Amino acid sequence: MKRLATRFLGLLLVPAAAAWAFTSEPQTSNTLPSASDYSQTVLPERSDALSWKTLGQVEPSNANGKLIPKFSKEILALDKKDVKVIGFMVPIEPDAKHTHFVLSAVPPSCPFCMPAGPESMVVVRLKNGIDYDVNPIVVSGKFSVRNDDPRGVLYSLTEGVPVPSASIR
Repeated sequence: MKRLATRFLGLLLVPAAAAWAFTSEPQTSNTLPSASDYSQTVLPERSDALSWKTLGQVEPSNANGKLIPKFSKEILALDKKDVKVIGFMVPIEPDAKHTHFVLSAVPPSCPFCMPAGPESMVVVRLKNGIDYDVNPIVVSGKFSVRNDDPRGVLYSLTEGVPVPSASIR
């Protein structure tokens, strides 16, 4: 019985520790990296691909009691441009070939990790479907900055095509 109680307490402490790590109070040490910072440790840097650090240059702004994104000039200059983005596929639909998915700066495989924010995700629509892959993928297409998406989506990429995996590194 004591062993069961110890395990139960451990299960309660994991979410509490995660909640403590994300309090609004500033922390001087032991802070978790942002998704754009963390992505640099798990994704290769590419000179021909849009950086997640660039996509992280957005701040929430209050307008008439509503939070809206305030994008940097660098991000706004990318709107309607053709770009490449490298990231991890997060399927939206249960299809065998994926044409609609989220590309994330962080891998979706950690069940205890806090999810990344909207600045670290791009909604992708490909011209032709591709198989799911747990490894990073690169897609190119028309990039859009979404100022007023009711779902909170900040970025999308349409008319996308996958870049061959041999070109990732």
